[in-house]
Amino acid sequence: MDLRETFATNLRRLRNKRRWSQDELAFEAEISRSYLSKLEKGTYYVSIKIIGRLADKLDVEPAEFLKRPTKSGR
Repeated sequence: MDLRETFATNLRRLRNKRRWSQDELAFEAEISRSYLSKLEKGTYYVSIKIIGRLADKLDVEPAEFLKRPTKSGR
């Protein structure tokens, strides 16, 4: 999994954990829903500025978006 896919997976996970729709998070982070959707699909690159906004609205550290999933069974 490359970092863009890792970011996309973590963004979806963190948004779902808050029980927010893409529309709600996009509104809060002041980005378009279509841009957020492309970030969650891993088709767009994200800027540091947007990572900061998303982290702020999701109440997580920016590094949380780049954490790779742990391998089960270890």
